Amino acid sequence: MIDLDIDMRQYDCPFIDTTDNVDIAFSAVQWQLDTDDETLETRLIATGESSGALEAGLRELREHPNMTECYILSKRDAVAQIGTTIEETNAMRTIDRNGGYITGPFRIEDGRERWHVGFDDDGDEDRTLAELERHNDFTVEDRDQLGPTALFDLLENSDSAISLLDGCRSLTETERTTFEAASRAGYYETPRETTLEELADHFDVSKTAVSMNLRRSERKVLKAALTALENIDDGETH
Repeated sequence: MIDLDIDMRQYDCPFIDTTDNVDIAFSAVQWQLDTDDETLETRLIATGESSGALEAGLRELREHPNMTECYILSKRDAVAQIGTTIEETNAMRTIDRNGGYITGPFRIEDGRERWHVGFDDDGDEDRTLAELERHNDFTVEDRDQLGPTALFDLLENSDSAISLLDGCRSLTETERTTFEAASRAGYYETPRETTLEELADHFDVSKTAVSMNLRRSERKVLKAALTALENIDDGETH
């Protein structure tokens, strides 16, 4: 299996057009392509920069000419879960016609969309990418070719992967940026290449604040890693 990570700009996609004009992002939760009706049904999380941006984005989404149906499932502050049906885009049609398939959730923001697309052989991949270039703007950010053993390992350990992702997503924005900056600056190297004082100066906060943010992020990531290891151990014993 060939798995592509594609940064895509479609010119007939309601979600992309909406994020071009409004500070809103969409993350797919579930999707189903109906090739007979040439439509795509989705469940998405819509996140606005503010509650006003969310309302403006949903209003623009409903009014898009390629939008068939858009309804709210739940909403709180600047976040909503929505259901939509859109007309099949050129990119979706091209991928499906050439034997491709979606392998993971997609995210749309700032007029761009992140796609994960799979193919069974190089020929299908080459034909699809050549056709996509005619009506879309895209960049292949990553390409993996997985054999049966790797695919089986990935499927068997999906719970572990989800645990790690959940742990990373549980970090607040401050915890994540502090953790990333400390790692990039060599805080976790031996010997350390930066200090708490230097990190505090970088973020213009106290050493205590930096230390607390690092401890909280370390605790969350470590807990997620231990849960993932337990899931792997459970899978191996069965």
